[in-house]
Amino acid sequence: MIREEQLRRGIIFGDRHTAEYVYMPGSEVGAEHPVYVYEAGTRRADIDLGEALRLIRVRDLRPTEHPLLGQTSC
Repeated sequence: MIREEQLRRGIIFGDRHTAEYVYMPGSEVGAEHPVYVYEAGTRRADIDLGEALRLIRVRDLRPTEHPLLGQTSC
């Protein structure tokens, strides 16, 4: 639940060494079913909350700073 709330507040999870990031774009704030983004290198994919939480857990992603967005996506 903590990670879900952090995602909804715009916290970016990632690993700067592998260039992997999971976050909710600012345009999704307030949406009933927001879309999240998974970035891996130059690839980007839209994912749902369940997949975002799974990737954070499986890939062991931590709150981090995105190279373009900074610390939050909102």
